[in-house]
Amino acid sequence: MMQISSDSASNKHSLINVMHRFIAAANNMDETIMVPSLLRDVPLEERAANNNNHLLIRPEEESQLCSNKQRDMYEHYLLLKSIKNDMEWGLLKEMSGGAGFLEMAVQQQEEQQKPLLLEDNADLEHQFHYHLRGLFGVLSKLTLQADHLTNRYKREIGGGNFMR
Repeated sequence: MMQISSDSASNKHSLINVMHRFIAAANNMDETIMVPSLLRDVPLEERAANNNNHLLIRPEEESQLCSNKQRDMYEHYLLLKSIKNDMEWGLLKEMSGGAGFLEMAVQQQEEQQKPLLLEDNADLEHQFHYHLRGLFGVLSKLTLQADHLTNRYKREIGGGNFMR
């Protein structure tokens, strides 16, 4: 049986550590946001929320954090929560019969994949490293987005700006 050594778990650059950081950020987001429906119609971009041009984050960070197609913070909250659930529970179909995001991606990959030939096996290491780098990048961005959403909720909604 293969065991994970404590050295790799404590390495800040390990895949397991990056996954734990995202799940911890998503759990923190979920624990902080007590009433997710308050996020409806709150723009994801801070620029739209601030009438003056004073931004709390740098424009290049904002474009990274807000470069998705979600219209408001509520939809973004649901996306992050769904990704976290897919990571924790795997590629199980939901009871309603719908497929999760990761399951649809795997099905699409399987449909596009041809049977592996012997010469394709030599490229497996390259493919593995390519996808590992991509996974690190995506998980790092998702962690930043979960933290950003949590902080915005604390600042704007938790502070009572929309509660009056």
